[in-house]
Amino acid sequence: MTTQVPVKNIPPIEAEQLSHVQSATKDCTVTQLAWLSGYFWGMVHQEKNNQSADQLKLTTPPAVTIISASQTGNARHLGEQLRTECLAEKLNVNHIHAGDYKFKHISREKILILITCTQGNGEPPEEAVALYRFLMSKKAPAMNSIAFAVFGLGDSSYELFSQAGKDFDKILAELGAQRLLDRVDADVEYSDQAHTWFIKLITILKKRVLLASCQMDHAITDQINTISCMTYTKNQPLKARLLVNQKITGRGSQKDVRHIEIDLMHSNLRYEPGDALGVWFENDTALVQELLALLSLTGQEPVLVKGNNLPISEALQKHFELTVNTPKIVESYARLSHSDYLLTQINNKDASLQKYAQKTPIVDMIRSSKSQISAEALISILRPCTPRLYSIASSQAENINEVHITVSVVRFRVDGRDRAGGASSYLADHVGIGDEVRIFIETNDNFRLPKNSSTPIVMIGAGTGIAPFRAFMQQRECEKATGKNWLFFGNPCFTEDFLYQVEWQRYIKDGLLTRIDLSWSRDQNQKIYVQDKIRANGRELWSWIEEGAHLYVCGAANYMAKDVEKALLEVIIKFGEINEAEANDLLNDLRIQHRYQRDIY
Repeated sequence: MTTQVPVKNIPPIEAEQLSHVQSATKDCTVTQLAWLSGYFWGMVHQEKNNQSADQLKLTTPPAVTIISASQTGNARHLGEQLRTECLAEKLNVNHIHAGDYKFKHISREKILILITCTQGNGEPPEEAVALYRFLMSKKAPAMNSIAFAVFGLGDSSYELFSQAGKDFDKILAELGAQRLLDRVDADVEYSDQAHTWFIKLITILKKRVLLASCQMDHAITDQINTISCMTYTKNQPLKARLLVNQKITGRGSQKDVRHIEIDLMHSNLRYEPGDALGVWFENDTALVQELLALLSLTGQEPVLVKGNNLPISEALQKHFELTVNTPKIVESYARLSHSDYLLTQINNKDASLQKYAQKTPIVDMIRSSKSQISAEALISILRPCTPRLYSIASSQAENINEVHITVSVVRFRVDGRDRAGGASSYLADHVGIGDEVRIFIETNDNFRLPKNSSTPIVMIGAGTGIAPFRAFMQQRECEKATGKNWLFFGNPCFTEDFLYQVEWQRYIKDGLLTRIDLSWSRDQNQKIYVQDKIRANGRELWSWIEEGAHLYVCGAANYMAKDVEKALLEVIIKFGEINEAEANDLLNDLRIQHRYQRDIY
């Protein structure tokens, strides 16, 4: 699509209109002008979405439905990619995010394609929980008239690899749906598998579905062009400058948490509270050299990476994951090294192999079972480097050209040697102020403030899970929101681990933060967590829910989030005076209404 260049120095607005704008904004502060900039951008964005939706309404209902169930954005991007490729083949298709899908009408589908990731301990992504529970319940309908296919995304460093994809695939078949194509369980490097699967799928679909209306062509063309105009993405990140790297835990804390600020440099990169920041990182040079020395490699050996010949040292620093081990890597290295110890580990084929991979970094695995393998053999067993996602801790209404994140630096010791997480140590230790960081925005429409700013909100977070709530408060302050705000926050110690303490105290003093309940697990003999504070304030929390409050949870999926949900159910049962099944239904209804939203990891 081409755009005509406007005549130089002639604004695209009438003089009278410009005068009205100048008059209306002359008394605005810098913060208010920044907010208006984002507001007008949002209006334009919404108008485009409405036009696109109106064009699709004019066509016949799509014969193929693609549902993407995403936690970090990968499944969503694959859904968009598959839709674009189907449209190019003149297939009648629609792509829907799982959180927006009317799952109770699923029996009306003819062809259903599900692309899903797995999060936590083998669970479906947050936006697909309601769909998952519906399909697993007695309310799930027969699906004998539906044909389906499932593409699963996962991470083989976790024990229940791609479990959500396996579960969806199994239950759809059990409900009577016909499988179009075998399920794929893709690891973090999924591009090639997705490409091959898409080709096979489209070949099958072309035999079953034809484009119903030429009118769709115009909508397709416009939307494909819109997609291609995206500026900064995972594969085309913005190179932005690091502005601030500040430790915000005390000297006596067992955690090293950093407040990171990054300059967006008038890039027009837009984000909303609830979104995540994707950060590409490079491995520590010292770690690369240690690994090369263990394998008796000089670092100059050439290897082929994405069609380019690079020295192995550069390839390891910039292109491969060195800080996360997996059972697959252990198995591959065991066979290359012929290590008796590692071969024994993989022959067990039980949870011990998973535990070994999680506890033993790649470099320490190689140290314990030294072998001389070639540079090519080494990179053949490694996974490609992938960006890390961090919940954004700022509102663009307040920080128009900045984005803030809260990073807990992973540090530990193995056999007396210091080890660290790849991305967190990169940001904390290896990027200097003013240095470039490659970033992109990962939108999260399933963690959004209420559209009505008078709606009360309850924020529940532990550790760095407080990050998005800092963004929420900045946004509510800029909007002059009248809704009540309640924060539950937990960490080990009050004096060492109260993240953004001064800011929260100011919000309390100014009246923006209505209530704050803090839990410090190590400040007394009996550990106290956020879920304990939820139970202790159950009656008041139930009254907020009855008033229409939105509930938000941010933190670790396997522990904190599960314990918080259990506490919420107990509160609903006790003060709502209903049974467990009814409480589960109520909480699920809140999820469907986007009144119960979680950002868990």
